[in-house]
Amino acid sequence: MIIAIDGPAGAGKSTIARIIAKRLSFLYIDTGAMYRALTLKVLETDIDLKETKKIIELASNINIDLTNNDDGSLKLLLDGKDVSKEIREPQISKFVSDIAKIKEVRLLMLKLQRKLGLQKDSVLDGRDIGTVVFPDANKKFYLDAHFKERVKRRHLELNDLGKKIDYDDVKQDLSNRDTIDSTRETAPLKKADDALYIDTTEMTIEQVVNKIFESL
Repeated sequence: MIIAIDGPAGAGKSTIARIIAKRLSFLYIDTGAMYRALTLKVLETDIDLKETKKIIELASNINIDLTNNDDGSLKLLLDGKDVSKEIREPQISKFVSDIAKIKEVRLLMLKLQRKLGLQKDSVLDGRDIGTVVFPDANKKFYLDAHFKERVKRRHLELNDLGKKIDYDDVKQDLSNRDTIDSTRETAPLKKADDALYIDTTEMTIEQVVNKIFESL
């Protein structure tokens, strides 16, 4: 069984998908983390973001493996190294959408995402899961929230991780990511026609989880 959860940054996709997967004993696949891992590798190797060919070549040769910790959280191995914490750094968030919009990179990731998702029952979250990665997913959901609420959530999340980031910087970053994700030529962020739309603005995590379980 494949459960697809899409939506913009800060809508609660990862948190909700992780909980759903844990309760169902499904594999949790955070596709955004895969793009974050590639972004980390690009920055570590000092490749200019304009050097698309080098980025594609790098994407073709790295090894990304996803597993779940006992608490349901994601463990991401990049070339054998656990980078689960490093990929959440603000610097990665700043550039990940620029990497993710590259057509050839998305095609490479698409193959890996499908391979991982078909290994067992899975819950995948991202921006094009229900439209491109698994258009025939058994269940599709699109989580959204008002922009101001998404900025607030992301700001709190970063502060909880010990990252003292200015609120306005988070607001600008989220705005930029929304624009890039929704206007990119390949697999833009959009709701699948058959996905259940859930506005999480005024909802608690448990309310969203219950809403999804009601539809399974």
